[in-house]
Amino acid sequence: MELFVFTFAALFSVINPLGTVPIFVGLTTENTKKERSGVAFWTAFNVLVILVLSFFVGKYILAFFGISLSALKIAGGLIITSSGFALLTGKFTEHKGMKKREKDDAFNRSEVSLTPLAIPMLAGPGTISLLITYHESYIGFTDRILILGAIAFTAAVIYLVLKSAFMIVKVLGASGINALSRIIGFIVIAIGVEYIISAVAAIVDAISMSFVQS
Repeated sequence: MELFVFTFAALFSVINPLGTVPIFVGLTTENTKKERSGVAFWTAFNVLVILVLSFFVGKYILAFFGISLSALKIAGGLIITSSGFALLTGKFTEHKGMKKREKDDAFNRSEVSLTPLAIPMLAGPGTISLLITYHESYIGFTDRILILGAIAFTAAVIYLVLKSAFMIVKVLGASGINALSRIIGFIVIAIGVEYIISAVAAIVDAISMSFVQS
């Protein structure tokens, strides 16, 4: 159960659905409540599919490009850390690639659940690299079931957050959402740094072992 909680906490922090709330509200202002609920559901469903595929298919991508797990951890850690800094500085939207031109294009789309909401706002490279690392680190059947359960629970929370987006904005306001995002940003930075440290430690241990054996 500890792995379930740990995985959910990491995914929720890196995905940060609260940071997507203002974008969701802006994109669905003219929609009815039922239509907004539908967009929230399909966004969460798309995120679920992307995360599950990343979890199972990611290792083949690593093998194809000859990327080691330590290299992925360092790269993923850097991406996750940069996402955390983006949250702290209030530039999360720009960090996810949603600049003015992309925003204008998004507002003109009739279907926004896949892009830009699921990709790149929620299921970004940091989340994908995180799940690939989990797949390589936890090989037990029970562990992987717990991770899949955490992924499904994360998708359910994303749905609830987006479905309640207008109420969240009304209650917290822009300043409240920014404050929460900054707190989450600090946690995200810590997660990214932890992955970099663990990768460097693994590399140092491997080098030390090679010296001992030689």
